[in-house]
Amino acid sequence: MNTNLLIENLTNPALLFFVLGIIAVYLKSDLAIPENSSKFISLYLLFAIGFKGGQELSHEEFTSEIIWSMLLGIAISVLIPLYTFFILKRKLNVFDAGAIAAAYGSVSAVTFVTAVSYLEAHQLKLHGHMVAIMALMESPAIIIGLLLISIFQNTENKKINQKSIVKHSLTNGSVLLILGSLIIGYLADAKQAEGIKPFTNDLFKGFLAIFLLDMGISSGRKLKSFFNCGWFPFVFAFVIPIVNGCLFAMISSLVTSEIANRFIFAILAASASYIAVPATMKITVPKANPGLYLPMALAVTFPVNITIGMPIYLSIIHYTM
Repeated sequence: MNTNLLIENLTNPALLFFVLGIIAVYLKSDLAIPENSSKFISLYLLFAIGFKGGQELSHEEFTSEIIWSMLLGIAISVLIPLYTFFILKRKLNVFDAGAIAAAYGSVSAVTFVTAVSYLEAHQLKLHGHMVAIMALMESPAIIIGLLLISIFQNTENKKINQKSIVKHSLTNGSVLLILGSLIIGYLADAKQAEGIKPFTNDLFKGFLAIFLLDMGISSGRKLKSFFNCGWFPFVFAFVIPIVNGCLFAMISSLVTSEIANRFIFAILAASASYIAVPATMKITVPKANPGLYLPMALAVTFPVNITIGMPIYLSIIHYTM
């Protein structure tokens, strides 16, 4: 692994704000981002990345590479929950195993946004169709995770309404906003879009830093109760994303030769959802323990990816070019 890449990532202002959030919790500080502001920043990040992706997509030709890339993205979001579910089921109950498998098969929009910023820092350009692929990957994993719970839970338990699962995963706010922004960015006139460029581009890194500060505060609050759950969830949340990221950093070479695209595939495979999946599980699988799947994704996998994960995936891609 390139040591310089690791050092650059560890000294990234956005990551340091994440660390500051954790420190603030342990110092018992009253530092907090107001809930309404946090929600606004989340929406802004999804809007900005979707709109910019749509603008990029409007300049691209629709090729067989894009079609194969979309199919690979969907395959990743189906395969990961399938094999992680059976690993998890050895140590956890069916409900927790299904919820965690869905989280790790789905994607983290914030990790994706951080990865885009990381690419820009290394003068690598994001291709617009990768935003569409990220949005496509959210729903299949949720559906697979919930279907696995439905199949393996005891027959006397109430079966999950599969129709409502599909509807909820497709109309989830995060998915809808990023897909909608992508389409609007694609359809928008280039000159008209230039008018909001200062908002979508220039403010982006500042909002990302504040959002990661909020994520750090949220993570710090959940760490203590999470560590009471034993060693297995922590090891899983640390090891599986690295394995998934490295695996698909290599496999993605089958559909694209672009460094930036392969890097995004690695990040999407390595990330875990802590917005869409918890929202779905809270409604459809109340027996799943949010004290497990939320800290695993947010307090372990997220920082692992943005500290050591990204440099590892990029190094593997450069090595296999």
